[in-house]
Amino acid sequence: MVNRALSYFVTKQEKTMPARSRILQAMQEIAAAQKKTLAPLSDDLPLTNSGLDSLCFALLVARLEDETGRDPFSESDEVSFPVTLGEFIALYDHVPA
Repeated sequence: MVNRALSYFVTKQEKTMPARSRILQAMQEIAAAQKKTLAPLSDDLPLTNSGLDSLCFALLVARLEDETGRDPFSESDEVSFPVTLGEFIALYDHVPA
């Protein structure tokens, strides 16, 4: 029962977490799991210099879709792919939790 209550709390907390915090936390967790070293994360950091590879970004987008129920990359034909971390975060700022 305690584990179920704890998982409910974590899920509720994740759903109310701002997009920036959710993304940065997920990036750190994925980097650790994939044994990658992240660069210092800032809005102007090019995604190609972040330390994550394409598999890591695929995992990140899949995780964010699971958490938000939406994929901003497939919602419109007019989505431009982000170049910087700030642009990536901005895509999810408009996705309700």
